[in-house]
Amino acid sequence: MRMDTTQYLDIFIDESTEHLDTLYQQMLELEKHPDEKSIIEEIFRSAHTLKGMSATMGYDDLANLTHKLENIFDGIRYDEIKVKTEMMDDLFLAVDHLNEMVSDVANGGNGDKDVNAIVDRLDKIENGIYMETLEEVPFPERETDDDLSVNIDEFQMTIIEQALDQGFTCYEMTVELSEDSLLKAARVYMVFDLLEKYGEVIFSNPPVSDLEEENFDYSFKLIYISEENKDDIRSKVLKVSEITAVNMREFSVEAYKTAQNAVEEEKISREALLSSEKIEATSSQAAATSIKTAPTKTIRVNIERLDALMNLFEELVIDRGRLEQISLDLKNNELQETVERMSRVSSDLQDIILTMRMVPIDTVFNRFPRMIRQLARELDKEIEVEIVGADTELDRTVIDEIGDPLVHLIRNAIDHGIELPDERIRDGKPRSGKLKLEAYHSGNHVFVNIIDDGAGINRTVIEKLAIERGLITQQEGDTLSHQQIYELILTSGFSTNTEVSDVSGRGVGLDVVKTTIESLGGTISIDSEQGIGSIFSIQLPLTLSIISVLLVELQNEKYAIPLSSIIETAILKKSDIYKAHENKVIDFRGNIVPLTYLNDIFEVPYINGTNDDFVSIVIIRKGNKLTGLVVDAFIGQQEVVLKSLGNYLTNVFAISGATILGDGEVALIIDSNALVK
Repeated sequence: MRMDTTQYLDIFIDESTEHLDTLYQQMLELEKHPDEKSIIEEIFRSAHTLKGMSATMGYDDLANLTHKLENIFDGIRYDEIKVKTEMMDDLFLAVDHLNEMVSDVANGGNGDKDVNAIVDRLDKIENGIYMETLEEVPFPERETDDDLSVNIDEFQMTIIEQALDQGFTCYEMTVELSEDSLLKAARVYMVFDLLEKYGEVIFSNPPVSDLEEENFDYSFKLIYISEENKDDIRSKVLKVSEITAVNMREFSVEAYKTAQNAVEEEKISREALLSSEKIEATSSQAAATSIKTAPTKTIRVNIERLDALMNLFEELVIDRGRLEQISLDLKNNELQETVERMSRVSSDLQDIILTMRMVPIDTVFNRFPRMIRQLARELDKEIEVEIVGADTELDRTVIDEIGDPLVHLIRNAIDHGIELPDERIRDGKPRSGKLKLEAYHSGNHVFVNIIDDGAGINRTVIEKLAIERGLITQQEGDTLSHQQIYELILTSGFSTNTEVSDVSGRGVGLDVVKTTIESLGGTISIDSEQGIGSIFSIQLPLTLSIISVLLVELQNEKYAIPLSSIIETAILKKSDIYKAHENKVIDFRGNIVPLTYLNDIFEVPYINGTNDDFVSIVIIRKGNKLTGLVVDAFIGQQEVVLKSLGNYLTNVFAISGATILGDGEVALIIDSNALVK
């Protein structure tokens, strides 16, 4: 009979996730330093604690698998088992299984899982008869009516979701070849070449390398994105000689959603609250030390309660603005003093609440070394990872969204940037490539850089492809800076890859990065030197809910422009405005800056009256591009609460939301990125 442990479930999930993170991180270190006893001891402690917790909670499969891991690490620490790279693959796979079981528990399941296959492999490691030839232990696939199931990773799922949002259709395909086919690789190439004309191949099983070497029977599976009709695609592929059957169906994103997000949410909640060092209070440590340390006073709070608190405070900010406006109108000294004090107190309260929501970017960074290790092995590359500034904090809303863009950029750096070891040696570089993840604060922003010492970006190749695809003209190509040319690779569908790759996604990924970052109010820039390496730099706001804006006026309507995108404001004579290529421009500190008249954009009538000889201009920036927004008048700077326009107004051009001002009026918040020409 299982005891009632529901009251301890949240603690179990939090603690299990923390121990799994420790296992992942320390196992990566163990692979680099197999003789370091302190690493092995920490791994053993985490495995031992996780086993005990799982057994107490009644999760037998979880406890049994962890017990196997514990035995192996016990053998390693007593030099009975020697650490090998091939062995580490299976140990990582075992921790992946543990992670899946904890995710199942977090999602309301019982944590049961068939782990016999991986346990058999762990037994071989423990008994010293480990097979050098690895056979991957398969993960369970989705049950379907036909044999089209595939396993895709987080990166590929993001590409698929982005493509579906853009109106493409995603298909699962199985292509069958004739059993008397003599040139299987040639038929595969013809199929891929045909499909690439009408869409993008996202995934293949077996991998592309196996297909090219004919390491498969007579069928292979694909995930394919296209605007074409399913029947049309099937008929085209069937025209390839020696193709006997093509089975297709639309891909279902919902079927592949896992409980990993729930685990991440729990972890983010914990990290947001435990800002000071956590003191582990196990009985063994208590016995080992006589030093009395004051415990950190913390309390676990559900993230939904923090969200509710933030929403209430946003309403308070709106009312604060209203009170400030009323006190100015009434000109009552006592009221003004009271409102000023309330403003100071609420500002302090705002700082505290925002700090509570801040989460170290380490919650995102810590899952990348494991992914980088796996990709490096798949691509036969050697990569050293350096993480700087992992304690840099961001609002959890931003943290939730930034993971996928960083995955895209890291995979892109590994696949496109860092060369194979032999190529690096030939070019006079160290055999191992370096990938640096860097985060730091600057003002009201956080910068995240992905830096590699790979081959860099070839400007000539990018420019030529961009001209061929009609993205720029030859004349524009001659005048654009290196950075502007590099940023063309962020365009949808742009790819320099001449071969189909399971890693980089054939150019479907980097436009996802740009779209996601800009939706967060951030920007991305690229710097590169051929043969030296590349730097992808992301600039993000600290928080998304309360922002500083410049209020401007168009006729009797008020608009808000985020200060983060503003370079300068100016009042210029109309005679300082010139025409170039049918566009109005100004000379701003030696740069030709195009003008955008907001009255025309938002269809607001122009004011008839005085000051016809002058115009008010707000200079905004997106990356290294500048645009001047022409407004009727400046009102002033203010902190406002960003509110959504709701489900019915999701695609309003150049408007990202709205806010309520102190006088009760609604001001629309301008999406500056959409207006930069």
